[in-house]
Amino acid sequence: MGCASSIHISDRVVYHSGKESEDSHSPQQTNSTQHPGNPAASGLPIKPASCKPTLTEVPFGPMKLFKDQLQVLLVFAKEDSQSNGFCSACEKAGFRCSVVRSAESAAESFQEKHHDLVIMDHRHSRHFDAEALCRSIRAIPSSENTVIVAVVKRPDREEASVMPLINAGFNRRYVENANAMACYNELLQLEHGELRAQFKLRAGNAIFTALEQSQEAIEITSEDQVIQYVNPAYESIMGYQQGELIGKEIIEVPKSEKNKPDLLETINSCIRKGKEWQGIYYAKKRNGDSIQQNVKITPVIGQGGKIRHYVSINRPLNDNNKNDKPGVQAESQTDIQSSKHKDRRKGSLDVRSTTSRGSDGSSQRRHSSMARIHSMTIEAPITKVINIINAAQESSPIPVAEALDRVLEILRTTELYSPALGTKDEDPHTNDLVGGLMTDGLRRLSGNEYIFSTKPPHAPSHLATPLTLHDIPPRIAVTMENEDSWDFDIFTVEAATMKRPLTFLGMQIFSRFRVCEFLNCPEAVLRSWLQGVEANYHSSNSYHNSTHAADVLHATAYFLCKERVKQSLDPIDEVAALIAATVHDVDHPGRTNSFLCNAGSELAILYNDTAVLESHHAALAFQITTRDDKCNIFKNMERNEYRTLRQAIIDMVLATEMTKHFEHVNKFVNSINKPLAALDENGGNGDEESVKGVLTTPENRILIKRMLIKCADISNPCRPQELCIEWAGRISEEYFAQTDEEKRQCLPVVMPVFDRNTCSIPKSQISFIDYFITDMFDAWDAFADLPNLMQHLDNNFKYWKGMDDRKLHKLRPPPE
Repeated sequence: MGCASSIHISDRVVYHSGKESEDSHSPQQTNSTQHPGNPAASGLPIKPASCKPTLTEVPFGPMKLFKDQLQVLLVFAKEDSQSNGFCSACEKAGFRCSVVRSAESAAESFQEKHHDLVIMDHRHSRHFDAEALCRSIRAIPSSENTVIVAVVKRPDREEASVMPLINAGFNRRYVENANAMACYNELLQLEHGELRAQFKLRAGNAIFTALEQSQEAIEITSEDQVIQYVNPAYESIMGYQQGELIGKEIIEVPKSEKNKPDLLETINSCIRKGKEWQGIYYAKKRNGDSIQQNVKITPVIGQGGKIRHYVSINRPLNDNNKNDKPGVQAESQTDIQSSKHKDRRKGSLDVRSTTSRGSDGSSQRRHSSMARIHSMTIEAPITKVINIINAAQESSPIPVAEALDRVLEILRTTELYSPALGTKDEDPHTNDLVGGLMTDGLRRLSGNEYIFSTKPPHAPSHLATPLTLHDIPPRIAVTMENEDSWDFDIFTVEAATMKRPLTFLGMQIFSRFRVCEFLNCPEAVLRSWLQGVEANYHSSNSYHNSTHAADVLHATAYFLCKERVKQSLDPIDEVAALIAATVHDVDHPGRTNSFLCNAGSELAILYNDTAVLESHHAALAFQITTRDDKCNIFKNMERNEYRTLRQAIIDMVLATEMTKHFEHVNKFVNSINKPLAALDENGGNGDEESVKGVLTTPENRILIKRMLIKCADISNPCRPQELCIEWAGRISEEYFAQTDEEKRQCLPVVMPVFDRNTCSIPKSQISFIDYFITDMFDAWDAFADLPNLMQHLDNNFKYWKGMDDRKLHKLRPPPE
């Protein structure tokens, strides 16, 4: 329990020498008192034990708390067997103990030490008034989380009420029993009961501080929707004072007439089922004005598995996002604002033109998408060559056209797809992003090497993961109820699972796709495999952690359900895609390939500076899987089928490497999008057999799988705005940390614009969307039909553009 205690006794205060001699400077003179069996009986100071007390870890939701040695104050007017019993118990428990003999000394000692536990003699009122002393200690602000125990006489007749003690401020009573083990047991029960609860409540102060400092308006209500808390940001935005709202029911607060009549009913229907609701809501300020807000309401599950609170986070929408006009009119205004930026990439398809696609029905939208693919020009030299050949074929004799077909086949398998970048001065953000993500680094000539070692894989620690899908705790299951929706919030799962979302979401998604049946493996083996993989993701990474892997797995599962994708892929392809998504960034160090190459890491040396991380992810994934039969999901597969699956997984993981980004996108457009567009134009929806011929060739299935995982891997700009902003903050923090480390290690700074002191996050997001995302998702949308993703992409681009136009560099605008 800790180091042995020694106790110094004074008529004013008895000092305990525990983990350090912090009390030795006290001015009080020590008057010895004989204590039978007490290590300080002689009154001589005893040398503190040399061992250092260990901190005890206390879980508190997602927080990790560490509890120091408990400090105990014993208030006994005179030494007796009861006080000695508690002294011995404190020593046995390893608690730091002080003993005082008077009310004045007790108050003075508590003011100095702020003890966790006060045990007070209530048996002899002639020495001091214990209840009055308790009240005086409770008057000290720091006593809020202190536990105070009254030692009372054993009743000789009828049991007395404890209410006078409770009213005085005592937490509990202890009926006198001088037996050392009885005292020790009492201390243990206090330590693991009320003291631990009070320790957690102290940590709650930090949470309330965060709420008070938050720039978002936060409102907490009871299960009956009685307002229990609003933060200062809420007061500032809405114009109310706390006292005007606390204790009121939500229905008593005036509502805006701008909301749809059934909106409140929709919200209540959703949250009462334990589901989170997020959307646009008009709130009425105290002055009667309506304010449009992005609102997220989260039910909080508590005692008995029931909803006990609702937490509402409200963010006012920017004025430039408010537009009550129909969508097309609002859109055109944004196009005008962003036309300058739109022209920067000549010939690239601008995502800001896509919002009206779905307005005329699915078939018209499909035709429009195919037409855009026909006109798409990603500016790589090879693309221009292919377009010229395609044009020449139209007026060529059959033999020439066939020869040109063979030329196209050859060109589509070469390494000629990457576009040329502009100069650094033209666009530093894009240049740094593309250079950092698409190169293998600049080799240092100094010989300095920064070591990222090739460590053996981590074995999973004991995780409280269910044996079967049906055993998932309700608080986690409720966060995954809408996992088949694109607007699914992975961060709620991250919080509910204590940063272990991959195991739980993986169990649910793999079950939905019947992966265990395909692999012929028990669900327990799959569970162990998911745990093993998740244990090798680094939770210390702000972005490349198991939450990102779970997010990519979710996107992959969503894409696999799209009709065109289902027409193209076989069951083995689906299983390969789900496994590849799960492992695609396993053991990611939170640094780019360029960093590892520049640092001379062991991984970079092992993989010859080529696709370093992606090669490592794929290799480690199979090491984790095959090292132990308990997590070997491939154990029961037939050899040839396993080799096919393994090759598909490796190919998809390697496809996430960004140096070949444009090659993969161009191949997909020219080998799949354009042939499908041609069939669509020539015969309505195209001849079914011809379409199947394009979709199901082995080469094209590989291209589809690569494109699928690439889009899943960098789909953050296509997520709902709040999720997009959170991901942008996480990846920016990871790049900031890399730049900090490059400067510390005197390495080449791969992406200088990602300096945490000067970086504009909106500019970096605009560059990323414009250079990597727009064309790729236009191609993927034309293939898989994803209007909701394109709408989110459009909204997010406008958000970042609006932030940049206002010269704001952070994730969110300052509160109005």
